[in-house]
Amino acid sequence: MASLVYFKKESQDGAVIRYSFGEDPATMTRLLTMNAYTRTAQPDDGNLDYTFLKASRQINAVYDERAQWPDRGMSAS
Repeated sequence: MASLVYFKKESQDGAVIRYSFGEDPATMTRLLTMNAYTRTAQPDDGNLDYTFLKASRQINAVYDERAQWPDRGMSAS
């Protein structure tokens, strides 16, 4: 079964970056907060599920490639 997750940067303030994310780009209702210094993320709703993990890992992977936080993106597997 295929798995998709989309993400979009909502704000960036110093070390705090907030992303919306979800399985449908039209309804990304969940939010995660990324710490730019430690590169760790927390879901705002406290739900550490597969969708959250996939989004946070892809955000970090793009950062590794480009050395900047992505504005938007997606991951498919």
